[in-house]
Amino acid sequence: MKRLDWYIVKKFLGTFFFSIVLVLSIAIVFDLTEKMDDFFEYQVPLQEILLEYYLPFIPYYMNMFSSLFIFISVIFFTSKLAGNSEIIAMHATGMSYHRLMVPYAFSATVLFLLGIWLGGWVIPRSSAHMLAFTDKYIDHFTTDHARNMQLEVEPGTVLYIESFQRRSSIGYRCSIEHFDGKSLASRITADRIYYDSLFNWHLDTYTRRTFTGMREHLDCGDTLHITLPITPDEMFVSAMQAQQMTTPELRHYMERQRERGSGNVKAFEVEYHKRWASPVGAFIMTLLGVTMSSRKVRGGMGKNLGIGIVLTAAYILFSTVSTTFSVNNVMSSFSAAWLPNFVFLALSIPLYRQACK
Repeated sequence: MKRLDWYIVKKFLGTFFFSIVLVLSIAIVFDLTEKMDDFFEYQVPLQEILLEYYLPFIPYYMNMFSSLFIFISVIFFTSKLAGNSEIIAMHATGMSYHRLMVPYAFSATVLFLLGIWLGGWVIPRSSAHMLAFTDKYIDHFTTDHARNMQLEVEPGTVLYIESFQRRSSIGYRCSIEHFDGKSLASRITADRIYYDSLFNWHLDTYTRRTFTGMREHLDCGDTLHITLPITPDEMFVSAMQAQQMTTPELRHYMERQRERGSGNVKAFEVEYHKRWASPVGAFIMTLLGVTMSSRKVRGGMGKNLGIGIVLTAAYILFSTVSTTFSVNNVMSSFSAAWLPNFVFLALSIPLYRQACK
């Protein structure tokens, strides 16, 4: 890394963070205008608005639209370098096009590591405050009632509850089935089940059937105390809460839910893959931006910026649509998260080869 490389890195990262400050400032103004009525209706304290909502707002949307910021930043300052004939001067010193990409690759690596750190650890912690604020004052997305829940709480033990109330921790018409391999060893049914503490559950008006070979033993009673490794909160995890989990927590949750046979995993898988695919997009958007704007053209950077905005909007739209397809089981979670990167990488490679000539 020479002085010229650090000059490009400074231009890249400086333009990137300047664009973030500019765009997010405008976004906060529009968001505040839209939600002002909600804040006045609930008389939300100013300190809570700033610390619980808008402070997490900045890293959350910064990471979400990082591809837009990177692409526009690269096109903006690279077009300016080309317009001032600085890139021509670099080539005149014997610098090849591949060597010119070194400071760009270094800057993209910095943003890649920043994206992994923000998306995997910082944003999940701050999003918990923002989503709690949103649920309390703006848009109520949590629920206290669930129906027809069936999951494997531990290997060989399947729990079914027809109706469950979160606030009271009480469920109605439940069954607990224990399997020995593929054979049903016992089955407990009860009119009511409620949670006590430390994985202790109580069954009211229960019937227990135990199967030994071809024989069945029947046992009935008023109350039965059992231990199940599950809490009521685990039954009400929504897709929105995937954003509140760090990457290790998200991976552990998906593994546990797969073991239990839960079907509410798709949104969590998409979130997990996007936490890796989105930072990788920094390299692809940098490559595409440089190849589109490194030539000196008539009319300045206006044309390049226009094309860049259109392509970035297409990238974000493509990512959103593929995510929707994945949640609806049209495509896999991996494909939904990585397909936009593969498509834009396929677009970037021939443009890069052409630019090298």
